[in-house]
Amino acid sequence: MITVVGTGTGAPVPVEVLAGARLVVGGRRHLAAAPVPADAEQVVLGALAPALDVIERHLEKRNPVVVLASGDPGFFGIVRVLAERFGAGTLDVRPGVSSVAAAFARAGLPWDDAVVVSAHGRDLRTAVNVCRARPKVAVLTGPGAGPAELGAALRADARVLVVASALGSAQERLERVTPAEAAARDWGDAVSVVLCLDESRALGPVRTVAGPPPGPAGWALDEGEFTHRDSMITKFEVRALALARLGPRLGDLVWDIGAGSGSVAVECARFGASVTAVEKTLDGVERIRANAAAHGVDVRVVHGAAPTVLSDLDDPDAVFVGGGGRELPAVVTACARRARRTVVVAMAALDRVPATRAALTGAGFDCDGVLLQSSRLAPLPGDVTRLAATNPVFLLWGVRPRALEREGVAQ
Repeated sequence: MITVVGTGTGAPVPVEVLAGARLVVGGRRHLAAAPVPADAEQVVLGALAPALDVIERHLEKRNPVVVLASGDPGFFGIVRVLAERFGAGTLDVRPGVSSVAAAFARAGLPWDDAVVVSAHGRDLRTAVNVCRARPKVAVLTGPGAGPAELGAALRADARVLVVASALGSAQERLERVTPAEAAARDWGDAVSVVLCLDESRALGPVRTVAGPPPGPAGWALDEGEFTHRDSMITKFEVRALALARLGPRLGDLVWDIGAGSGSVAVECARFGASVTAVEKTLDGVERIRANAAAHGVDVRVVHGAAPTVLSDLDDPDAVFVGGGGRELPAVVTACARRARRTVVVAMAALDRVPATRAALTGAGFDCDGVLLQSSRLAPLPGDVTRLAATNPVFLLWGVRPRALEREGVAQ
């Protein structure tokens, strides 16, 4: 058996667990603090492969092995690697308090509604997008993905960072800072977890299900669910297919270009994506903000015209482009150069279709599309019904042959 013990957030390693161990594996600080038997071999965790090979040799000799880990080793921890290599049946896991639970406890906050994302050895952009989309996020940090880097990416967002360093040790610290303050600091290498909070929504209602709110019960909402001007809104039939092709999800960044009322932006945010809406009119900007607030989601709104304002934005996973002016091919080209997964374009003018398709294929996308022509039920005098045709809309979409994958989000 391999006994895996969670430590590092204040709980000592029981003496009896280590008493008969022939091999003890752990971080340098864990080994230094534990009562390791003098005759036991010690392996300091660095690269995993050599440590796993040593564990295997001891298991072949039926020697007791103890692995010391931080907090709860089954939560973004070493249990996954050990179970994959040696089988779950060989493990005796004794979890401690996870760094996430400890950080929320020190902050005096419940965390049944939090999202946890690991940036340790992973792309920081996923953590950033989750922090923008959700009001309560815990980020497990790592080299090159600590409070400074997280703060730099969140400078423009209304968030507070609670930086929990060296939890469970004599050097433990808990500091509340703005993203800008975090970006300006050298935090060293002792950080355990960073809480990213929208303090206006940090305390929600009493819950019976842990995790962030579930995805929307319905989508492609009726146009009446949004404030809009003169019916200038993406119709729900078009929105339904656009959302299916965009595939917004937690950890993604979606652009809504020429957002208008922001109906697509709001619906993507309801699925958990981080969303940036670009709109060139001031009254449109205010409508988008009002619609986002009405649906309880965060949408970052950028006032300006594409493609000019796009250079200052982070690269998106998916892009929706609405409208159909002369600048449409240039906008689609600029978006296609930056999008990691897909670009969806809605337009009314047949003349714009060839250039838009060329822009998508020229950027290396596989391109497909459809003409949507729907007729809705409408009443007539005499308690009868007719079909009322909506304006036809072309929907083109481009998908990269190899979409970039992401990891590290726990819900």
